[in-house]
Amino acid sequence: MRVSARFFAGLAASVSMLALAGCGGSGGTRFLPPAASASDTAASQVGESYVIGPMDEITIFVWRNAELGANVQVRPDGRITTPLISDMIAAGKTPAQLADDIREVLTRYITDPQVSVILNRPQGTFSQQIRIVGATERPAAIPYRANMTLLDGMIAVGGLSEYAAGNRARLIRTDRASGQQREYDLRITDLLRRGDIRANVRLEPGDVIIIPESMF
Repeated sequence: MRVSARFFAGLAASVSMLALAGCGGSGGTRFLPPAASASDTAASQVGESYVIGPMDEITIFVWRNAELGANVQVRPDGRITTPLISDMIAAGKTPAQLADDIREVLTRYITDPQVSVILNRPQGTFSQQIRIVGATERPAAIPYRANMTLLDGMIAVGGLSEYAAGNRARLIRTDRASGQQREYDLRITDLLRRGDIRANVRLEPGDVIIIPESMF
């Protein structure tokens, strides 16, 4: 049976329309995330208030009472111990909140203590980390910082591995309001190896980036 060129053209058009319709559905939908721009980096450098997490390294400074201060690492259980303070919960608090709690305890021993908490090496809670896994040089969970982009994240993990399929990478993002996850397409190969700055996108706390390996 002879099939005309017109039939093939119509079939191709139908397949294209079905593909576009599938992309507009709700289940398993993949989108392009918002691109980073010069205005993003020029915006306020102050992000959301940082929440202390386990393994963060902090300095506690008590004005005029240096012996009550300390350089400590938050334990895996989220607690810290300093002079006059035993097993105080630090994880889940901002530095300002932790300073207030320390100040409240120290008022039992000294008058009007002035306490500062300084983050030295933040690790971030899971909700404040960017996790990059798969075909990268150093898969890692890295602390989010204000105005962080995909390029920043890839620099932190050493870029793509030799056999990475960077243009098939995915970004998984959880909507904070609804709790639902959304999946985005990424073009990491275009960004890193072709210099296509349009492939650079904004990251948000809690993002997970999955980079597959090439099949060939």
